[in-house]
Amino acid sequence: MVFDNNSYLINHIRIALLLILVVILGGTFVYHFVFDFTLLNSLYMTIITIGTVGFGEVEPLTEGGKLFTSFIILVGIFIFAYAFSVLSAYIISININFNFISKKMEKEIQTLKGHTIICGYGRNGKQSSLRLKNYKQSYVVIDHNQEALEELEKEEGYFIKGNATDDEILMKAGIMNASNLISCLPKDTDNLFIVLTAKQLNRNITIVSRASEESSIKKLKIAGADNIIMPDKIGGDYMASLIVTPDLVEFLTRISVVSDNHMNIQEIVLADLPDIKTLEEIKIKERTGCTIIGLKKEDGTYIINPELGMPIDTNGRIIVLGNTEQINKLNNVFHIN
Repeated sequence: MVFDNNSYLINHIRIALLLILVVILGGTFVYHFVFDFTLLNSLYMTIITIGTVGFGEVEPLTEGGKLFTSFIILVGIFIFAYAFSVLSAYIISININFNFISKKMEKEIQTLKGHTIICGYGRNGKQSSLRLKNYKQSYVVIDHNQEALEELEKEEGYFIKGNATDDEILMKAGIMNASNLISCLPKDTDNLFIVLTAKQLNRNITIVSRASEESSIKKLKIAGADNIIMPDKIGGDYMASLIVTPDLVEFLTRISVVSDNHMNIQEIVLADLPDIKTLEEIKIKERTGCTIIGLKKEDGTYIINPELGMPIDTNGRIIVLGNTEQINKLNNVFHIN
């Protein structure tokens, strides 16, 4: 049996608690009015009998009293056995359901191409997945925490349960067909190992790695990480910038994905426009209303607010700015997913 939610467990626990309450009230009533126990002794006798804790009689019992007490003991055993069986069935069903979904998901993941693998579903991993989801980019999360993965399952995200440092787990996540990998585990040694392993399995993959220590940056670069992020450093810089240039920081923060349908900035791969020689020939302003704010050249250098007559590299990228409607139009005109 597979359960879709917690209603099964909650309903049956309510039944068990209701049965216990009925037995306590009924037992107290019988001991008090039939066997002449005091009200407190009646309640106490009922509870220790249901709990089968082994205490003696609080007052002498008649033959009928002993039979009634035996009956309550059997009822107590039945109720606890019932509650235990319900809880056990629920836990087993969750594991069966989770394993079934995991196996099905592994097959679907093998069909993905150009996706991003996120190693670790902590604070950084969750934020990365949220941003990729807003950009409508496919991704696969690797984490060993089942509770975190069950949360991800509710959001209909792809996941693999396991250790991201394991080659087999990375293969299950589709490392051979992935375009990007984000390694955001708390330990730099784990991130370093993942970067090394990922580059061995897929030389063309772009890797972004988290780092906690300055000393780890050089090692991660040597291992093959394309970009290295120190969350604490970025957070500190951001807070200081809010003091020095608050309006500028707020504006730049808004030039980003805010929700599923709200995007202010986009990039165009110039390799998709082989016949274009200059920025002016693209006519982005006339066709979409967007404004070109930057150009990334083939050697990795950036030009801010480039001249429209500037010749372009076919392997470069242009960065454009616009409101939501303009960006949507840009995506349609240039077939950007």
